[in-house]
Amino acid sequence: MQFKYLAAFTLGASLAAATGIPASQCNTGPVQCCNSTGTAKDANISKLLGALNINVSDVNALIGVTCNPISVIGVGGNSCTAQPVCCSNNSFHGVVAIGCVPVSL
Repeated sequence: MQFKYLAAFTLGASLAAATGIPASQCNTGPVQCCNSTGTAKDANISKLLGALNINVSDVNALIGVTCNPISVIGVGGNSCTAQPVCCSNNSFHGVVAIGCVPVSL
């Protein structure tokens, strides 16, 4: 069921990925801090998605790997020294997040 919505979200995320968005505009859940990002075309990400049996219809969608939610600027000292992103599908317990857009903190 969750994959039906993935295509619609990833298209929007792909279009916005070129510039990034302010953290305050992330309305799909908390901003995520991912150790790395890439697309399903990337060999390591492709292997990870395959191992998790996740089919990503938009191979150009930005995917975050090993992600944790962070708070928005100014709250409690949380920060992201890796890649802050806003993702439309965070339902994989932080292992991967799909349909991501870079975030400006």
